[in-house]
Amino acid sequence: MSKFKSTERYIASRDLEVAVNAAVTLQRPLLVKGEPGTGKTVLAHEIAAALGHPLIEWHVKSTTKAQQGLYEYDAVSRLRDGQLGDPRVHEIGNYIVRGKLWDAFEAGEQTVVLIDEIDKADIEFPNDLLLELDRMQFFVYETRHTVVARHRPIVIITSNNEKELPDAFLRRCFFHYIRFPDRETMEKIVQSHYPDIKEDLAREALTVFFKVREVPGLKKKPATSELLDWLKLLMVEDLSPEVLRAREPHVVIPPLHGALLKNEQDVHLFERIAFLSRRGG
Repeated sequence: MSKFKSTERYIASRDLEVAVNAAVTLQRPLLVKGEPGTGKTVLAHEIAAALGHPLIEWHVKSTTKAQQGLYEYDAVSRLRDGQLGDPRVHEIGNYIVRGKLWDAFEAGEQTVVLIDEIDKADIEFPNDLLLELDRMQFFVYETRHTVVARHRPIVIITSNNEKELPDAFLRRCFFHYIRFPDRETMEKIVQSHYPDIKEDLAREALTVFFKVREVPGLKKKPATSELLDWLKLLMVEDLSPEVLRAREPHVVIPPLHGALLKNEQDVHLFERIAFLSRRGG
């Protein structure tokens, strides 16, 4: 059986590799937590590519119900067709809309299922999926038949820790927390995305990036995705590393900071720091 490993385009820690392969071996969902931008969603894409399986994505919203992952009964369409005299109305199966898990259960090969940002949904959402994920089957009440998984999918569940998940759900998952990459790992990530970046530009940009993350009171620390966007802009603008290397006290806000700072509170925080630096100078 193929094993998941770090690739040139996705730098995974040894612990993450172990977690993925352990979840696959145990046939349990892999619950991945970590601050936004640490590659939780991309992980499912990389697992599917590494193992050669199709990927089925279910992106959860605040209004998403667990039932939607199984199927939905479109009673409104059936009522409308009945009023119009459509003969399809006599077959209730015509109004059953398959969900993502149904697609995965009936796929001709093993799939990777991504349940993305499960913590956005109602607190009952995880518990409502417990039985189906455990038994790999569910009952369709309208048609009176049971859908059983032909191949047990590899389930990847991501969470941004917006709310606590139920203990019963956690017990059925293999858990891994993706720690924010250290500088050495981040250098590898940058190199994998931008192999042609100038070494001195990358070095100075990373120094600025990690300094920004260390600023006390920051509401949203920039993550990997913000760094990559920022580096792309620096390369397009062909900015000199000296611009980032400036040591004057009043040079606090990095150039093109809109790629790093994502809300007005953090921009104002840096503006205040710049103002105080100028006064102190």
